[in-house]
Order: sequence, then structure tokens, then C-alpha cells
Amino acid sequence: MSETLQFKLTPEKEATIFQYFHRQFFGKTPTLTKKDVNLNGKTAIVTGSNTGIGLEVARQLLDLGLSKIVLAVRDIVKGESARKDLSTGRAETQEIEAWSLDMGSYSSIIAFSDRAKTLEHLDIVILNAGLYKVTESFSPSTGFEEAVQVNYVSTVLLLTLLLPTLKNKPQTHPARVVLVSSDTAAWVQFNPTGPILATFKQRAKQWDMQERYGTTKLLGQMFLTELVKNVPSPIVTINAANPGLCYGTGLSREGYGTFLGFIVGIVMRLIGKPVTLGARTIIHAACNFGPEVHGQYVEDGEIRPKAAMLYRPEGKELAEQLWEETMAELSFANVEGCIKEVNE
Repeated sequence: MSETLQFKLTPEKEATIFQYFHRQFFGKTPTLTKKDVNLNGKTAIVTGSNTGIGLEVARQLLDLGLSKIVLAVRDIVKGESARKDLSTGRAETQEIEAWSLDMGSYSSIIAFSDRAKTLEHLDIVILNAGLYKVTESFSPSTGFEEAVQVNYVSTVLLLTLLLPTLKNKPQTHPARVVLVSSDTAAWVQFNPTGPILATFKQRAKQWDMQERYGTTKLLGQMFLTELVKNVPSPIVTINAANPGLCYGTGLSREGYGTFLGFIVGIVMRLIGKPVTLGARTIIHAACNFGPEVHGQYVEDGEIRPKAAMLYRPEGKELAEQLWEETMAELSFANVEGCIKEVNE
């Protein structure tokens, strides 16, 4: 398995429960400072940035001298509150804006990507917005289960629509995209025997919220694996990052006020990391490394293995199948044209 030679651990060992708890309790991602990275003159977009990890990522980017940040948020009132919070003590030259983005709406995603074309620069995009669905529900407009809709389909739509802007408007090449991922991608029982995306428009035989969340993150890793074959790293460098389980994120907000939510909250507080620590790995993925990070998975500030299945022939075939299905599903937005434009 030559693709794993760069890793300290094999993908299979990386996915063990022992390694998971070792990362949760002992993983110490180094803090990047302006001596390591200076983002002066650069512009970033962070989705889901009015609270939790997204807000902390925005704060740490600004601490590195970022000149402009766009907080992409569903609730613009909360986004404005976050903007005011982040503005405290900042240099007047640092711009912070809150833009509306509903990841459940294709029209909102398209409008957001069009608005991004008006930016003078676009150097970093961090795709952090996500859902952890306690109960199964479906998007009324697309028919997809909502976690798959937001965490995968809508996220890759936004990613691809932003590619031409990332190519044409970075301060310096290459621009950088980070897809926020999860350990759970490596734990799921994912073995489809027919169409992949169509299965997520049907009710699960037995709903398992953890399995579904992990599956959405695995789909993201699969798409990333194929996307980087079609996007040159000297133009746009794209990777995934796992902040680990963090408390104070709002990810499990669906369970608030329920007994299950209470239990989940206790578990998250016992084994979770603070968001300040979880955000650091995303910062490394966004600002550190060179072309070697293209298509890779960053954890604790290091390049680590993605889900083990992606290094096996059957996993590679499924990734290719998912790519074709995704291109067809999102053909209404000309995503293939966006990818082609990056190569011209």
C-alpha cells in the first residue's frame, strides 16, 4: 500500500478506538503564530462561523493578520453578533463581514458564490457548516436526507462553484480550501451495491444518527479524492481537516432539551476538546504545508490517513462512482464547467 508510506500509522490503525481516544486526550496541535504564517492582505470565507469551531477558526485567522473575513451564516442576526464579537480589539484595517448562506437552499448557495465574485481577493475557504441529525428528515426541495444534503451535496456544490473565484482572485497562488471532516468517516459500514446518492432519498431501514453523520463525512472524503485529480494544486490546494470531538460547538443542537441530548452533552464534555484546540488543526490545514497536502487529511496539525476504504480498490471504485453521480446531480449548476475553468 504505497499511498500509506507517508503516514506514521496505517489507515486501519488510525481508525482504532485506542487511537481515537489517544488523539482526544493527548493530541496537542501546535499553535501557529505570525512568525509562522502572516495572512496580511488575504481574504477568507468560513461557513458556519457564528458559533463554535467556525467562530474560533475565524478568530484564529484574524489573529494571524487576515485582512478580510466573510462569515457565511444562515442566521444573519447571529452573524452580526459574531462579527461584533470578532471586531473587538482588531486593527481598523481588518474587515469582518457577515453574509447570508443557507446550506439547505441551492438558490442561496448560488447567490453566495456569485457574491463571492465581487471580492477583491479570495485566498482561503473553510467549509465548516454541518448538521448532526438526531432524527431522520428530508429536504422538501431536493428529497435528500438533510444531513447528506447539508454536509455533502450542498457543501460540494458550494466548493465547486467557488473554484473559479479561488483560481482568479487569490493574492498569491495557490488558494486553499479546507473541508471539515471527522474521525467517524473511518468507522461507518458503507457498502452500497447500487446507486449511492439515490439511497439517501429513501428512509433508512434503521436510523442510526452516528452512522449517518460519519457517512456524510466519508462522502466528503470520497469526493475530495476525485476532485484533486481534476484540480491542479498550484492553482487551488484542497484538503480535509478533522478537529476531533469538541464541546461548545452547537453541532448536537437538535438534541437540546431531550434526555438523549443531555447524555450526549455529558459525553462531549467528558471526552471533547475545547474548540480553541479543535480549530487549530483547521488553521494548519488552511495555512500550513505545501503542495503535499493536496487531497490529504489533516489531524493534530499533521497529515494523517483518510478512511481506510479509500486506499482499497473497491473504495476507489466507489469514489469514482460517487463523483459521476454527484456531477450528474449538480449538473444544473454547471459544476463540471467550474472544474474545467480551473484547468484552463
